[in-house]
Formats: sequence, C-alpha cells, structure tokens
Amino acid sequence: MPELVLGPLVRYVDASRATVWVETSAPGEVEVLGRRARTFSAWGHHYALVRLEGLEPGSAYEYEVRLDGEKKWPEPGSPFPPSVIRTLAPGAALRLVFGSCRVSLPHEPPYTLRKDEDPRGREVDALYALALRMRREPPERWPHVLLMLGDQIYADEAAPATRQFIRSRRDVSEPPGEEAADFAEYAHLYRESWRDPAIRWLLSTVSSAMIFDDHEVQDNWNVSHLWLEEHRQRPWWREKIAGALSAYWIYQHLGNLSPAELEAEGFFRKVREASDPGAVLREMALSVAGNPEAYRWSFCRDLGNVRLIVADSRAGRVLKPGRRRMIHAADWDWISERAEGDFEHLLLATSIPLLLGPGLHHAEAWNEALCNGAWGRVAARLGERLRKSQNLGHWSAFPESFDRFADLLRSVAAGERGTPPASVTVLSGDVHHAYLARVGFPPGTPVKSPVYQAVCSPFRNPLDGKERRSVRFAWSKAGEALFRALARAAGAGEPQIAWSLAHEEPWFNNQVATLEISGPSARLCLERTVPGDGSRPSLETVFERELSG
Repeated sequence: MPELVLGPLVRYVDASRATVWVETSAPGEVEVLGRRARTFSAWGHHYALVRLEGLEPGSAYEYEVRLDGEKKWPEPGSPFPPSVIRTLAPGAALRLVFGSCRVSLPHEPPYTLRKDEDPRGREVDALYALALRMRREPPERWPHVLLMLGDQIYADEAAPATRQFIRSRRDVSEPPGEEAADFAEYAHLYRESWRDPAIRWLLSTVSSAMIFDDHEVQDNWNVSHLWLEEHRQRPWWREKIAGALSAYWIYQHLGNLSPAELEAEGFFRKVREASDPGAVLREMALSVAGNPEAYRWSFCRDLGNVRLIVADSRAGRVLKPGRRRMIHAADWDWISERAEGDFEHLLLATSIPLLLGPGLHHAEAWNEALCNGAWGRVAARLGERLRKSQNLGHWSAFPESFDRFADLLRSVAAGERGTPPASVTVLSGDVHHAYLARVGFPPGTPVKSPVYQAVCSPFRNPLDGKERRSVRFAWSKAGEALFRALARAAGAGEPQIAWSLAHEEPWFNNQVATLEISGPSARLCLERTVPGDGSRPSLETVFERELSG
C-alpha cells in the first residue's frame, strides 16, 4: 500500500480549476475530491498531479487525499485545520503573499540565533510563523496565493538531514562535497524543506506558484560565461544539472501550469506515458543546460482581474560577452506578448530584482562595460573574473535586457498595450533584504499607472552585520556617486528610468510580504519575524503602503 511521502501541495487554482501535487512511496492511484490520477515514477520516486475541473467560483473545498482508496491525508491528530482548495471569485479581493530564500533548519537554538551570534544562526522562519498564525485566524484572512521567488531549497547549503543522507551515499571529501549532486539528493532536500508539519499544512491550503533562482542548482548559477565554461569542465556537473532541473520540473514547475496548459504543452503527457520518465526528464534537463531555448520555465496566471507573469531570469540567460541577455529572445517575446493592460493590476515577477540599490546597479553596469572591452582586453578578462567572484549578475549587468524591461513598464503604464492598469508592480526576491521602490520616468513621459519594484527576501536566511553594511552603502548617496562615476568612465549608459525608496532604508530580517488587491486598490504590507528562540514564532508589521486606489 503506498504512503504519502510529501504533499499534498495545492498548486494551480483559478475560478473553476485546481491541481494538487503529491509524492508517494510506491506506484498507485491518487484521489482528491473524487478525481483520480495515476502516479508516474522517476529514479524510484513516485509522483502524481491530480487535476480538478468544474469547481464553483469563490468556493472552499475541504479535501482528503486517498491512495488506492485508503485515506492518507489529513494525518490523524493534526493540530491544523482541514486542508482546503479555495477557488477564486470574479471581482473578489485577492491576497497574495510573496518572498524568497528559505533554508530548512530546526526551529530551535542555535539555528534561531542571529548569524552574528552563531554562524549556524538563521533566526525565525517567516513562512513557519505565517503558517502558525493562519492556524489561529479565520480562513477569510488566509492568503489566496503564495508566490515563492527563488531559492526554495539551498542545494549548496544542504539542510542537516540531507547532509547526512549525502554522506551515507558518497565520499564528501571529493567534489562537489556536501552539496546536492544528483536527483536523489535534490529529492531528499525538497522533502526536508517541505515536510515540517506547519509548512506542509500551509502548502496544502494555499495555492503556490514558484520560480527558481541560483541555489536550486548552485550559488551563482549562470552568473557569467566564465562560470558556466568552468563548470562544464567539471566531471560531476552534468549529473548535477540533470538532477537539479529534473527535480525542479517535478517539485516546482509542474504545478505552475493550468490543466489546459499542461495538455497544450504536451511534455507532462510525454513524461507520464514514457516507459522511463526519468530518461525523458534527464534529456530535457541536459538540453536546457546546453540551449536555454529548449524549454520555457516562465509562466503566466490570471488571478481574477490581476495578471501575474513570472519570468525565468536564471536558466534562460545568454551569457556570451557582448551578446548577454538576461532572458533569451523567444522567452522575452512570450513575456512581452502577455504584458498588457486591460487588467486591473499587472504583476511582473522575476526572482532577481530589476531595480537594486543605485550603487550596486552602477557597479554592475561598470563591470559589464569592462567585460565588453571598454578598458582593453586585460581589463575585460579581469572584469569577467570579478563578475564571477562577486556575483555581479543582476539585471543591470545585462544592460540591453534592463532597457527592454524598463521600456515594457513604460509602455504598459502609458496605455500603449491596452487600458493602463491601476498599478504595475515588479515582484522580486534574491537579495536578502526587503524594500519598495517607486519608479520614475523621464519628464513628459505620458505614464498613467504607478509603477513599483517590491522586493521581499529572505523567508529565512538573513545577512550578517558586515553584509548589511554593504547593502546600505549600495543604497547610499556616496555609493551611488562612486559607482556612477566608474560606470560613466567606462562608457556605461544611464538607465532609462529612475527609482527611489518609498521609505528610509531596507529591512534585513526574515520577512514575508503581502499584496492585498481589491478592485483598483492595491496595498503592500511587509512583516518580519520577531527575534526569539523560535518557541513562539510571530510576525510584526514594519511597513504598509497604498500602491493605487
């Protein structure tokens, strides 16, 4: 009899459709709300995605999970409310929670200490605190969508049980050491990250959308052409990237798509019907590793009258110096076609912020000019090494892509792509601090929509004191002046848009952001975890701002 290993996760949800994802211990039939799906198997692991259609808009469905007819969820004695699927209602208010960067560690000292107190310290998990608060709240206050903007796992900073699992399989004195190196190790890490009872219940009740960032593969993944070429020469890299992207497709990407998109794309059917699904996934992953156009990871969801476009800003990069693009041409065209007005609000999500502290923005623009030969060949080689060692791989290090994104924001806000939305907001994570920046356009630009960059990071992985000082410098006038001068000296152009913080300085805690949308009104709320030993995790509001309405 199969058992429930991981899940259920409520993934895609709209007004009448939903999908529920599970991992099981053996092949079998999974049933949710009377709908059934057979598992598929990859490398000895078993998964199913149950597709639910014909649901009533604006309804809440308590559900159970049955495996081969036997009830396996909810678990007996669970302290949490029943898991529910809540369909969206046309015109109803929407509550979207977002953030990124979450290590999986016990909720006790020393892991709940600050990094400056203990190098193992990562403070209190914001998602864990959110789940425990939801348990006490009425369902009307629960978020409808959880948008996870990268680094859902840390493959190069494996959690304790996963490190032990890795040591039991191979010699960690040999590269790649204790980081996840194949599908089995990635699967173990996902289990450890999502099996905590509070997190598991949260994911069984709140619809989730996910996109990767570098740590789903390895720190600084695809930061530069030099980084990529060096890794391609390492004997363990091919197995690692195959395992990482195969696991990502199963655990994260599969649930991002609607039932209709799954059918239209056809890859899910190919996996399910294959005699060896693992071989199909491995072939896809290695194709993507060699050619970013081989598979599209970006996706789009319409949440009532709110459009959410989530862009892949990691796997889809073009890295050759002089032709660098954050997103390859075909994927950008796909995103651009969907970034239109005629929605109440437009949300454009990318794991990596479009808009950084101005000092860091100009530093990366300067570095890119160096890499392109502005100060000669020797400086170009040094610039590539600096780019790799200092992780200078944000949007500002891809100037053509940055300009195209800025122009996209302008054209939407100006009404060139349909009726201007009540707000246009870029949602991001990655940088381990949180902020809201208001975007400004050159005088005379006929924009009608307010445009923002909202960043929330981390859920759980805060910076230490030295790192925080570096970030503050990047946002300071001195940092901006210094690196703007360097960028100008190297011939880097000025950005088409301007931006400034909507508050005094960034926040550096473990934190979670909520975007509340009701008609033309949009409001952002940022909450941080209250420091403590983790025994009574809680959240406190540090910032609220009306974005429109």
